[in-house]
This record gives sequence, C-alpha cells and structure tokens, in this order.
Amino acid sequence: MKLGEKIRYLREVEGSLRGMNRAMSQQELVRAIEAETKSKLSQSYLSLLESGARPHMTSKTRQILAGFFKIHPGYLVDDPEGYSPELVSELKDFESKLDLWLISGAERFRRDPELQQALITLARHEHTRECLLLLESVLETPGLAPRLMEVLRPQKQEADPKPPVNSDRSSTQNDQHDKRAKKVRTRQ
Repeated sequence: MKLGEKIRYLREVEGSLRGMNRAMSQQELVRAIEAETKSKLSQSYLSLLESGARPHMTSKTRQILAGFFKIHPGYLVDDPEGYSPELVSELKDFESKLDLWLISGAERFRRDPELQQALITLARHEHTRECLLLLESVLETPGLAPRLMEVLRPQKQEADPKPPVNSDRSSTQNDQHDKRAKKVRTRQ
C-alpha cells in the first residue's frame, strides 16, 4: 500500500469513528488536526501526499499525522512490494469491524481465489452481519445447503464426489435426494 492510499484509508476510518458514515474530507482533516493538536498542516500538502505527487513527507508531518490518528509513525511510509499490513483500530461500528476482518481474512486465502473472492464479496455487502446470520440459518436447515449448491453451483457438485452428510434425513430421503441430484447433473 502506498503512503497516499494509507492517508485516504485513515481519513475513511476516522470519518467512520466520528460517526460521519463517510471519509473525512482533506479540509475537515486539516481543521481537526489544528483544533485537536494545535499543529498546522495545509490541505494542498495533504493533497500532494495523497496523490503521490509528493511521495515522502517530512518527519514533523509524519509525527503530526501519527499523533492525530493514534498510529505508529512507521505506518506512514510506502509498504514494500507484496507486503500486506493490517491496521487495527477501535471502530465503533461493528459492521465495519466485521468487514475489515473479512478483508484481512481474504488476504490470507490468496491461494484459493474462489474463497478469497467470496470473503471480499461478503465484506462489500451492505449488510454483512445479516448475510452471516442467513448462512447460519441455511446451514442449520436440514438439506438446504446441498440443494442450494446443486442449483447455484452445479459444476462444484460434480467436482465433489462426497455426498452431503445429513443425519436428520432417512436413508430413503438421502437416496431420493441423490437421484434428483443425478437428474439435475445429467440435464446440464
């Protein structure tokens, strides 16, 4: 992540922490820094840093921003290629914490692009918590998860030779379910 991206991200987190439901503007940030730390920083300088036109900041500016955002000054530099930092903050909004956690988790599954994309999609959804609660309901409803997989992801069912285990159904119901699954696969 580049320095400019980090500053934009910090403005976004700060806006969320302050209940704005949006990123703080550069001008709002400059005013807040002056009011809360008695330090001066110009909006044009901040803009140059964020755009990458000025790739490095002065030590004084780094200290001002680090103090305001309550982060380590070492965070305010470009990351080496391939490095993935995790910024931990005290977000008031549970949904934002959950989204950040999912995105962080997605980074750990780079070798499984399908799972990584699923986690990112979930994190980007407006109601992440409700999606997870819905998933819990799907998994607790006997037979629903395998049926949904048959309809929504039929190619994955063919690749997975293991039939779903569901102790709530009788063997007759499982046999009927298997026959229906085979019919669905052969139609495709």
